[in-house]
Amino acid sequence: MYDLALVLTYGITFGIVLMTIIYTFIRYVYSKEIFYISYCLMQIASLIYIVSYSSMFDISILVQELALVIASLSALVFAVNFYEGKFIPKITNYKELILNTFLLNVVILTAFYHYMLFEYLPYTIIYAVLFISVIFNLKQGIKPTLVYVLGWSVFCLILFIGDFKGFYTTNGYMDLVIVAFSIEAVLFTMSVAYKYNSLKQQSQNYEEMLFQQSKLAKTGQMLQNITHQFRQPLNNISYILMNLKKRYENKRLDDEFFFKKTQQANEQLQYLSKTIEDFRQFYTPSKQKDNFLVKDAIQKAITIIEPDLKKHNIELDFSINTHENIEIYGILNELSQVILSLLTNAKDELINLEKPKIKLELDSSSAEVVIKILDNAGGIKDINKIFEPYYTTKDEGLGIGLYLVKQIIEDSFEGKIEVLNQKEGALFTLFLEKAN
Repeated sequence: MYDLALVLTYGITFGIVLMTIIYTFIRYVYSKEIFYISYCLMQIASLIYIVSYSSMFDISILVQELALVIASLSALVFAVNFYEGKFIPKITNYKELILNTFLLNVVILTAFYHYMLFEYLPYTIIYAVLFISVIFNLKQGIKPTLVYVLGWSVFCLILFIGDFKGFYTTNGYMDLVIVAFSIEAVLFTMSVAYKYNSLKQQSQNYEEMLFQQSKLAKTGQMLQNITHQFRQPLNNISYILMNLKKRYENKRLDDEFFFKKTQQANEQLQYLSKTIEDFRQFYTPSKQKDNFLVKDAIQKAITIIEPDLKKHNIELDFSINTHENIEIYGILNELSQVILSLLTNAKDELINLEKPKIKLELDSSSAEVVIKILDNAGGIKDINKIFEPYYTTKDEGLGIGLYLVKQIIEDSFEGKIEVLNQKEGALFTLFLEKAN
């Protein structure tokens, strides 16, 4: 007959370990980080070990030992992947050598005492490896690892000072192995919370870096497009000035001709001013979401790229197969940038083709706005990779344009983007929710 308190204690421990298994597995599914799955495997093996150790079930000692081996190996994989900073510190003088040797001995002695207390190798492996991470990388402020190591160290210190190991053994209290499993689960959950926030911040920094790189790339494209837009009006103003000069030199400059030419020059200057304003609005970042006309966002993108398309004799066929005033909720410039990026990619593939053409269609269903962009460039190789960052088929491409397109559509508009190879070429389709 088992003691009720002991059964309850083991039951609670089993439940805690099982919850960490479920928690880490879910985290792994979403993040694909190896330290989650390795910790999950360690806890599965640890659960088998503690169930066998409890003697409540008829489990072979061989299974218990095998679980211990698997848990120890998984613990090592977890600790190495959870580790932050350098494994070997940079030593430039004897003082640093003496200090680091002393700290390493502290780790070894502390880890040894940790094992003597709890007699469970996997947790001692994690504690030792992460303790090294903390003492060799103190300046980095590694919170997840620090929380984990400090938690165990404080607890071990309290037990050491109070000689709780001997006290527990003498009085026959709860087995410290059970305590170790519970504490490990609590400390790891706290550490993972810090680690998750750290990974999230890293992801946000990575996204910002990509956006900055994209902006730099678009700056060059913007200057090129402005050059195309300005060339003809500037030529026109040059001809106007030449005509005025010629009339003046021949003493044939009358008021009517003068006012006519100055009016024409003013019209060209107003066109240049409007072009600058269009580009300024297009490339000015805005985070204010609102309802806007989809056709306006598309037309902005067309205005920017149209001179470049004409330069390469690329025909752009834009058709609206739905209500012209259809709206979506979001940031107009972001959708314009998406359209511009897709049109630019199509243009780059069409430059050396005969009769190049891009079809741009705006359509809708009862709930969605559908935008289709189809070129006749013959399709895309490795079509499954085109939305991956830094993947590009261009010699001078950065490989982030389509990645950012997908991020904007999915994150900012909560929409979807699909790409298929058709007989003519690549078909990109955007699905966006209608505004309420």
